[in-house]
Amino acid sequence: MLLPPLAMLALPFIASAQDMPGSMQAKNNTAEGGKIFKEICAACHLPDARGTGAIPALAKDANLADPAYPIGVLAKGKGAMPPMDDILTPAQMAAVITYVRTNFGNAYPQPVTEADVKRLGKP
Repeated sequence: MLLPPLAMLALPFIASAQDMPGSMQAKNNTAEGGKIFKEICAACHLPDARGTGAIPALAKDANLADPAYPIGVLAKGKGAMPPMDDILTPAQMAAVITYVRTNFGNAYPQPVTEADVKRLGKP
């Protein structure tokens, strides 16, 4: 069955719709993000995300308001923070950033998606 020409134009958007902010995929990544935070990030940023002084706090962090900032830091590293792009997939980075942005006194409800990480996390 052939699709009408206008339907053909919509195909790329249908394929990526699951990775859109507010999608079920983006919302479900919060649980995975919590797991990643506890397994990796909490070792330095502490379980309550308050940091150590030398390691910055992620709790109540205004820098997290713009998703580009945590994406860049996680993908490329900054200071003592090593780049995580060899350790975490873009989907995992999106999940943990979304988790941190919605916990620890942070109230940035817009999920970060895998597409955001791929677009903004390039070297």
